[in-house]
Amino acid sequence: MDKDKRTLTEKEQKRKERFEKLNSEMQQKGYQIKNMIIHIRQANYLGPLSMLPFMAFIFWVYYHVNGFDLEGISLGFAVVAFLFILCLTILHELIHGITWGIFAKNHFHSIDFGIIWNSFSPYCTCSEPLKKWQYLLGIVMPTFVLGGGTAVVAVMTNHLLLFFLSEFMILSGGGDFLITLKILLYRTNKKKSVYCDHPYECGFVVFEK
Repeated sequence: MDKDKRTLTEKEQKRKERFEKLNSEMQQKGYQIKNMIIHIRQANYLGPLSMLPFMAFIFWVYYHVNGFDLEGISLGFAVVAFLFILCLTILHELIHGITWGIFAKNHFHSIDFGIIWNSFSPYCTCSEPLKKWQYLLGIVMPTFVLGGGTAVVAVMTNHLLLFFLSEFMILSGGGDFLITLKILLYRTNKKKSVYCDHPYECGFVVFEK
């Protein structure tokens, strides 16, 4: 047995059943399915590594504009940063859901949130097929807003806490970046295609014809 396989949770099993129904409906319309999966072990180390150049660029900009005054770092600073990270991690998933929910025909009824408890990883998934640009926008929006946006504010205000938070949010967007690359690098000669979250794996599927 593949050691990466795991027992599905009740929510994942329900999503799998809904997806199988969707897959059957799409095949009846002439669509073929293409699985675009990223193995979780691969995502765990390639994701953060892929974000290091972006983090280094933010570090370079902040340092050359403001320098670094580390005297303000204390236990209280670390506690506040930790609490903000928890809140921003949840907000990251909410931004995924809000963006996809705007485009989905059933809006937020197609959005599902949860936590993978063995890695304490919150997630958001959309069960409805979307146009490529809609799905892609939902993938990149959290890192763009919470990583890039917070970095701009940190540089402009010389705020060290915001700088650390922006770096963490960029780092945490590594999995989304891998999916973004997979979307952008995927080539097909099919005329029609829609993109949908995989119901229980890290990645997505393409329905095309």
